[in-house]
Amino acid sequence: MPIINNDAEHDPNKVLPIDYDWAREYYEAGVNNNWVPEEIPMQDDVTQWNGDALSDAERQLVEWNLGFFSTAESLTANNIVLAVYDYVTAPECRQYLLRQAYEEAIHTDTFIYCCDSLGFEPEYLYGMYNRVPSIQEKDEFVVDLTRVINRTGFTIETDEDLRSFLRDLVGFYVIMEGIFFYAGFAMMLGLKRQNKMVGVGQQFEYIMRDESLHVGFGVDLINQIRMENPGVWTDEFGAEVINLITEAVELEKVYAYEACPGEILGMSPEQFAEYVEHIADRRLGQLDVPEQYGTANPFPWMSEQVDLNKEKNFFETQVTEYQSGGSLDW
Repeated sequence: MPIINNDAEHDPNKVLPIDYDWAREYYEAGVNNNWVPEEIPMQDDVTQWNGDALSDAERQLVEWNLGFFSTAESLTANNIVLAVYDYVTAPECRQYLLRQAYEEAIHTDTFIYCCDSLGFEPEYLYGMYNRVPSIQEKDEFVVDLTRVINRTGFTIETDEDLRSFLRDLVGFYVIMEGIFFYAGFAMMLGLKRQNKMVGVGQQFEYIMRDESLHVGFGVDLINQIRMENPGVWTDEFGAEVINLITEAVELEKVYAYEACPGEILGMSPEQFAEYVEHIADRRLGQLDVPEQYGTANPFPWMSEQVDLNKEKNFFETQVTEYQSGGSLDW
C-alpha cells in the first residue's frame, strides 16, 4: 500500500502487517532513547549563570540558543500533529510520528525547565524571535516552506501536489531539523566541553540524539515517496531543493556569526559556518543530490557526540547504539 493517502485502501489503524520495517525501527529506537529533562541536575548551571563564570558572549550564546529552540520545537510539533500526520497515513509511519510528537513535547518541556531553572522571564526568552533578526529570518523561512501542508483543503492528487508535499517535507525535516538546529547544537556542546552550563549542554545532547532520528525518518520518508512515485522528483525539482538548502545555509551562517560574534570556547564563527556547510552536504547526500560545499568537519568531536552514522538511511543500516534514557552514559 502507498505510504500516503492510503485511507481508501487500508484501515490506517491496523498496524499489522507492517509494510515499512524501517519506520517501525525508528519507533523502537526512539523508545530506547527515552528521557525527561528533570533527570538532569541544573544547580551547577544556576550557580554559573548567577555568578561570573560566563563571559558576555557566552551568555548571549546561551540565551540565543534557548530562545531559538524554545519556539522552533513548538513549530515542529505543530507541523507533525496538524499537517504531516494528516497525509502520511501508513500506520507504522503514523506510530513513529506520534512518538516524534511526544519527543517534541519533551523538548518543549526542556526549555520550560531551563527557563525556570535559570530565572528567565518567559516573555523575554520566548519572544526572542521577534527581537533577533537572524532568528526571525530562520523561522519565517521554514514557515514559508510549510504553508502548503498547513493550507486548508490541500490534497495530494497530482504530481505537482506531491512535489509541493515533498518540498514541505524537505523544509520541515531536512532544513529545520537537519540544518537550522545544528549550529546551535555545536555551540551548546562546545560550551559543555569547557565545563560551562553542563546541565543545559547535556539536555542538548539528548535533544540532538532525538533529532538525528527525526532527520533520518524524514529523509527515508522522502525517499520512500520518491520510490513509490517514479518521475515526481525531476531534475528541475532536485535543483530547486538544492537552492532551498543553500539558501538555508546562508541564513544559518548569519545566525552563527551573530550568535557567536568572536572567538569563543576555542571555536570561531568561521568554524561554525564551516560546520553548517558540512552538515548541509550531509543532507544533500542523504537526498541523493550533489553536495555543494566539500567542507571538512571543523568539529570532529561533534561526530563523536551525535555520531553521524546514526543518521544513515534505514534502507542502508540500523541504529543499534541507542539506550533508554535511564542508562545513557554521557
